[in-house]
Amino acid sequence: MDLDDVARAIIDGNRYMVLGTADGGGRPWVSPVYYAPSGYSELHWVSSPEAQHSRNLAARPDLSIVVFDSQAPVGEGQGVYMSAVAEQLTGADLGRGIEVFSRVSVSHGARRWTVEDVQPPAALRLYRARVADHWVLDPERRPDQRTRVRP
Repeated sequence: MDLDDVARAIIDGNRYMVLGTADGGGRPWVSPVYYAPSGYSELHWVSSPEAQHSRNLAARPDLSIVVFDSQAPVGEGQGVYMSAVAEQLTGADLGRGIEVFSRVSVSHGARRWTVEDVQPPAALRLYRARVADHWVLDPERRPDQRTRVRP
């Protein structure tokens, strides 16, 4: 089993990721969000800047992410665990990011997105996580089953 392939298949085959953030005082918060990957090192999503995870990221841009299939049979689940740094996109990055997000959204049967949809006075903003590290579970490793992968 090629664990890099496992990681790619999980990121490509799912639509929601869970963001693990913390506020300025370190209090943790997790949030599921729809995502649009750009390869395997950048993940985009839209959120209100007033959402708890967005406020947390404004205070602490470091985050953890997990993508997994919640429908997998018991004992057969696998996920991709990531460490990343997030930012709200502006300028040229916003234009490139919304192209990625819109293309993936349309491919999933949802609507097309434009820059106007994620700038004031609109309620939502576009965010990007730049992934530094990826791990999957490897049942052969003990005691910590995490194995670093390079999807």
